[in-house]
Amino acid sequence: MANGRNMAQIKRVRNEILVALHVVYPVAMQADQLLRSLLVLFPTLDFDHLKRDLHYLCEKGYVLRVEAESESATYMTPWRRRWFRLTSSGLEIAEHCVKDPALD
Repeated sequence: MANGRNMAQIKRVRNEILVALHVVYPVAMQADQLLRSLLVLFPTLDFDHLKRDLHYLCEKGYVLRVEAESESATYMTPWRRRWFRLTSSGLEIAEHCVKDPALD
């Protein structure tokens, strides 16, 4: 168990993040908007869990943090207002062209 979630739920949430970003591809989505869209499927999803999953997907290269022009100091932007978009690698995962054992 990882912070109250089992591995199956973590994988499902990460896959749904990719699906949600795939719907708006190539446009970016704010983390707060992403959380609200995922709460329909996962009513108990906490923002800290979403933050960890977004960080993981960014580390893997599937999701990219996009810096808005209005951000003067990007490191000072609150997580809920940060923008994320799918990368080409993430698109392949979301479309099931490539398999990732950590997301199956």
